[in-house]
Amino acid sequence: MSHTRLLPLLPLDDAVVLPGMVVPLDLSDAGTRAAVDAARGGRPDSTPDARAPGISSRSFQRTAEILLVPRVDGDLADMGVLAVVDQIGRLPNGGTAALVRAVSRARVGTAPTPPGAADTDVVWAEATPVEPVLPAGFTGTISATATAGTPGATGATDDPDGAAARLVELAREYRTLVTGVLRARGVGQVADTVEAIENPDTLADTAGYSSYLSTAQKLELLRAVDVTARLELLVPWTREHAAEVDVAETIRRDVQEGVDRQQREFLLRRQLEAVRKELAELDGSPASSEQEDYRARVEAADLPEKVRAAALKEVDKLERTAESSPEVGWIRTWLDTVLELPWNEHAEDTYDIASARAVLDADHAGLSDVKDRIVEYLAVRRRRADAGLGVVGGRRSGAVLALAGPPGVGKTSLGESVARAMGRRFARVALGGVRDEAEIRGHRRTYVGAQPGRIVRAIREAGSMNPVILLDEVDKVGSDYRGDPTAALLEVLDPAQNHTFRDHYLEVELDLSDVLFLATANVLESIPAPLLDRMELILLDGYTEEEKVTIARDHLLPRQLERAGLTPDDVTVDDAALRLLAGEYTREAGVRDLERATARVLRKVVAKVALDETALPVTIGAGDLAGYLGRPRHTPESAERTALPGVATGLAVTGAGGDVLFVEASLADPETGASGVTLTGQLGDVMKESAQIALSYLRSRGVELELPVGDLRDRGVHIHVPAGAVPKDGPSAGVTMTTALASLLSGRPVRADVAMTGEVSLTGRVLPIGGVKQKLLAAHRAGITTVLLPARNDPDLDDVPAAVREALTVHLVADVREVLELALEPAFDTTHTHAVAA
Repeated sequence: MSHTRLLPLLPLDDAVVLPGMVVPLDLSDAGTRAAVDAARGGRPDSTPDARAPGISSRSFQRTAEILLVPRVDGDLADMGVLAVVDQIGRLPNGGTAALVRAVSRARVGTAPTPPGAADTDVVWAEATPVEPVLPAGFTGTISATATAGTPGATGATDDPDGAAARLVELAREYRTLVTGVLRARGVGQVADTVEAIENPDTLADTAGYSSYLSTAQKLELLRAVDVTARLELLVPWTREHAAEVDVAETIRRDVQEGVDRQQREFLLRRQLEAVRKELAELDGSPASSEQEDYRARVEAADLPEKVRAAALKEVDKLERTAESSPEVGWIRTWLDTVLELPWNEHAEDTYDIASARAVLDADHAGLSDVKDRIVEYLAVRRRRADAGLGVVGGRRSGAVLALAGPPGVGKTSLGESVARAMGRRFARVALGGVRDEAEIRGHRRTYVGAQPGRIVRAIREAGSMNPVILLDEVDKVGSDYRGDPTAALLEVLDPAQNHTFRDHYLEVELDLSDVLFLATANVLESIPAPLLDRMELILLDGYTEEEKVTIARDHLLPRQLERAGLTPDDVTVDDAALRLLAGEYTREAGVRDLERATARVLRKVVAKVALDETALPVTIGAGDLAGYLGRPRHTPESAERTALPGVATGLAVTGAGGDVLFVEASLADPETGASGVTLTGQLGDVMKESAQIALSYLRSRGVELELPVGDLRDRGVHIHVPAGAVPKDGPSAGVTMTTALASLLSGRPVRADVAMTGEVSLTGRVLPIGGVKQKLLAAHRAGITTVLLPARNDPDLDDVPAAVREALTVHLVADVREVLELALEPAFDTTHTHAVAA
């Protein structure tokens, strides 16, 4: 029978002790030492006054007993263990500890601290030992060989409801699970100890040592007095933990097997390399390992000396690096790239100058500047080769040409034509939208997925060190946080230093001095000046109408006939129709729109044939185009626009070539608003200043020019340049604005057949401008017959095709007075003039 005892209580924070466990208590804590001292000191006073109410003097503890109670989240549990202090000793660190052994469960009650206690800090409590509850008929032991429920078997007798058999079954299963977990951890001796336990109560309480159980779970076990209920809790918890241990062990075993396999593979490969090396030395056969294969390929390749040294250095590094290292893949890729480059491959140039010129003429009509430059280049190379000057100072005779002009004039297609004329291989590098400097110079090898730049890749694809490389759309290159690709092109396109070009990926010198670089651009202003300075500039200003007809007849029409599934015998387009297509259905510097219009006509023909509306062969003349394309959309309009005073025709240069520009001026009525100048049409700052200069000149010289400039004091001036949605800028419209204002003030319209360009100074001088060829071509396309140019632009007329010069009457002017005399219609009578001016 259990007797209630008065024992010193020791709370255990977030720890649970089960019966049968032996735990140490650190006596460095004052509360723990006081409780242990109280347990060892016995009852401080046996007088009746010292007794707690309702407890006899015989209930006070006489041995070193202590009550251990879990304290979870600051609250004491209602169940603890009665423990005996077995030993007090000194720890290796100099401190002291008490070794206590839990004897049995005990319910925790409350009691006052006995009077006369040695330490008033000790908490005393009533402890009532609790005996474990076992099913009736259980003998108290588990037999490893007995079968529960079998008559006469050890472990269960007189068990009508099977409770004892259930207990034995749970105990055996729990013991099997625990021993399995312990053996998996490698503590076989502990597993043997657990396997020898026959008492199910003692077996279940060994769970107090389990690290995989939480404090809440252990507290639940402490409160479970029924042994069967305790085992019913433990079995699923332990089974779950055993499954986790099994998974962890499987993963550990797989990882270990992988590591062992890699180590074994590394050792076997090393041994295999050693065996192959020994065999190669014995019979003189070449080595067949991958590293030796790279070494043999490098030694057999025709590489420059510095490149060979760098490659052999990488092969040495490859031989020293483990196969499992990611650096092996980087080295192999680098070696493959180096070995694929045509270090000493040079295509033989075609020195038949006449044949090269014939190839260029056959591929492109016009473009004489580019053709002459290529012919000159070939002639100089042949001369240098004959004189033994192929390589001077480590540099070869490469060239860097920049082809600038509007879209559709044949800049890109010239690259292949030049390569074919020279007998070289061709590679194209599209630079439009490139923003990463590494695209030009390559990536550092430390980056994942590193590769050489586009220049190196173009040479590798071409298969020779002297290809024709077309750098297409060099003016479309951008820059951002990844660098400026145009800055990387400085070394590539500099003939003085590109013979030692270094790609960031290769990190060896690459000779680009024999490469012919052709860079194409639409707008030169977007190319940085240092880069433009390294290139020889060739301007392609567009085609004349006759050149467009020739191109359409000899190149565009045959190509579109083939695409439409037709033959030259099926459809014939005469020159008059082609001239009308080029002049009134399209208006451009190039021939792309002309080709699209030609393709549209042929598609219409094919569709009509398919619908049985017409039959082949078909001949298309100028009068037939309206049936296929509708009415022309680009008819001359200068006469209509300049019919009223205040409108003048100017010439401008856009990204699409030359164009005709109209300038309109008007004077406000004095009663409608204040005076001043209004400028519209999305004009840039330079163009706005040109308008101010034109107005200031007329105000200062109005009396000499016989213009009523006094009215400008009270009347607002409005200058507009259609089309308003297109931004415009530049000083070359100064003459046109001055003429429009003079026409407005004088009432004399501007001649419809006259167009002009030039910058105006405050003194009335007409200053030179650029883009003369493109502007004259635009005037010719627009039906203009007379053009006024600054006198200092006289040398630029030599670049204008002869057919255009013959069709135009060009007046070279140096002063605004000359412009007004040539551009304005003759004066009307005085009365009519004043009426218009007013």
